[in-house]
Amino acid sequence: MKSKLKVGIALSGGGIRGISHLGVLKALNEIGIVPSKISGTSAGAIVGAMFCQGYQPEEILKIILETNYFKFMRPAISWNGILKMESIGELYKLYLPHNDFAQLKIELAVAATDIQRGKVVYFDEGELIKPIMASSSIPGMFEPILINKKHLVDGGVLNNLPVEPLEGICDYVIGVNCNHLPEESNISNMKKLIERAVIMSMNYNVYSRKAKCDYFIEAPGLGKYGVFDIKKAPELFQAGYDHAMKVIEQNPSILDLAKPKAKHLSV
Repeated sequence: MKSKLKVGIALSGGGIRGISHLGVLKALNEIGIVPSKISGTSAGAIVGAMFCQGYQPEEILKIILETNYFKFMRPAISWNGILKMESIGELYKLYLPHNDFAQLKIELAVAATDIQRGKVVYFDEGELIKPIMASSSIPGMFEPILINKKHLVDGGVLNNLPVEPLEGICDYVIGVNCNHLPEESNISNMKKLIERAVIMSMNYNVYSRKAKCDYFIEAPGLGKYGVFDIKKAPELFQAGYDHAMKVIEQNPSILDLAKPKAKHLSV
């Protein structure tokens, strides 16, 4: 019976803070939880795609630390963004060469926002890389990605914890958020004020979906890290792992979701 349970994991967006998802996935791997499906927004979509491809969390962290993302970015001559996201597709092709949802070892769903219609769009079949790019296309920073005549941007604008693609498919859903905000007694400048307001907005649509999760993992204080603070990657990985292990300890029922003799996936 236990091996037939279908477990879904929803991963939030959050820029570099999404590296904490890797620590969470490592912890779940260690207790034998292998998801049947992962859904993700933005950073969660990127982490989800790599994990569903078969890369282990530590491998993904190593790839991130060794990759100079900025060399794949190109300036955009446009009022819609200052950088082009398309060039980053070259990077994804190195690790997802088949570029096909169907070729992943675990099912994946990716959330993006249709900026013209004001609706969430979910992808779980066909071309893989462009939906990932759309899901992580921060408005104003990157140009929208055009898919099926729709201009798409970061999924976190409307849904930063996409549990919906898991509903009716998975028996249990684990939600993972990487944007918990610590209390702040001194907001000293406009940059901090805007960043905090943006994270609050993202968390609002995360917490509205929390009740749909059977388990919810949110390492405390990660909202203090900058979206592009790559130097903190190992720290974020460890924070995700440590808090996930704490949640597991406090909720022993989660062990019932483990598959007997679970094997690590490999590429």
